[in-house]
Amino acid sequence: MKTKILALALATGLFFNSCSSSDDPTPAPTPATGEITGPITANKSYAYGNYTLKGIVKINSGVTVTFDAGSTITIDKATGDNALVVLNGGKLIINGTADKPVVFTEKSKVPGSWGGIIMYGDAPAKVAGGGTSSTSEDGNNISYGGSNATHNGGSLNYVRVEYAGSKLADGQKENNAFTFYSVGSGTTLDHLVAYKGADDGFEFFGGTVSMTNAISYGNYDDAFDWQDGWQGTTNTNWYAYQTGKGNYGMEIEASANDNAFGPKVSNITLKREAGNVPEVGDNQVDAFQFKREGNGEYSNIIVDGYGNFTTGTTTYQGAVVSILDAATNTHQVNTSKIKVLNVKISNTTSVIPVAGAAGFTVAFPAGTFTTSATATGASLTAGAWATVDGANLIK
Repeated sequence: MKTKILALALATGLFFNSCSSSDDPTPAPTPATGEITGPITANKSYAYGNYTLKGIVKINSGVTVTFDAGSTITIDKATGDNALVVLNGGKLIINGTADKPVVFTEKSKVPGSWGGIIMYGDAPAKVAGGGTSSTSEDGNNISYGGSNATHNGGSLNYVRVEYAGSKLADGQKENNAFTFYSVGSGTTLDHLVAYKGADDGFEFFGGTVSMTNAISYGNYDDAFDWQDGWQGTTNTNWYAYQTGKGNYGMEIEASANDNAFGPKVSNITLKREAGNVPEVGDNQVDAFQFKREGNGEYSNIIVDGYGNFTTGTTTYQGAVVSILDAATNTHQVNTSKIKVLNVKISNTTSVIPVAGAAGFTVAFPAGTFTTSATATGASLTAGAWATVDGANLIK
């Protein structure tokens, strides 16, 4: 009889398997919870979970802090000043993935509600007056600058910072979503999102670090900003979408130092949504703005939406490139230290570089400003890392 049953099963392809525990789907891990406070004085790993961050949490020198993929860290501005600060010699390791990013957000979802992620290093800087060090303007009043070009502050992979941009203590200005003081080339910055902050999306104060696959979305000041002789040279795939309120796509300066070096960024998209207005009193409506000896090489670029802005009886004309001062024009433009190459331009008033002030005329040397109908800009893959409240940030 058993032989006949087996033959029938083979003929019909019908088999019945008993259920075992190995066939059951693996249950999802239970998220950890807890409060993150500082200073953090010993190595710490935060397993996948939902945490709260309270206060200005500093990671001390010699200490490594790790966050697992998929974690969410929530801040509440009602508790006072809040930020995550990596001191020189400390390391922050964030192991997000495309489908499980690590998200730092704020309870009220109001831009300007906390200080974001701030990292310090001892890579070279060249500050105002030609010095090699200065004091941070973020309220922490920490010295930055050094000679360690390969400083390693850790690795930030698939990280989103939301609603940052508050002042800390007696800081001179609002903080950014991500702020890097003299961070070195040993640090990894990849697939980062700065979302709806009250200041810049990303700002570099000197240093040699480079950043790849970055989104600056809906930040009130500039999408990308730097000074103090930042010299990262392997940057690629930078995407800015300015909506509601926002100033320059990129604000580029070198603290009034005529440097022999400059940064390099390839594959750039700068988009300004219709109806976007600059911050009150700033009237900053250009895609690229160079000032105080800012320079560098930028290539494969899309610029869209940098048109006119009218306030009262004055109309400010948006430009693909604006050179703000005569010194930058003389020392950087005229000597070919600024290169803006293969730019596809649309919905922008001035499609050639212009002077941002009276008294000089801008004329880029041949081959240093070029346009292209086939430029592709940033190439980014959509996913959970670039999605907020169900909306894709890559427009």
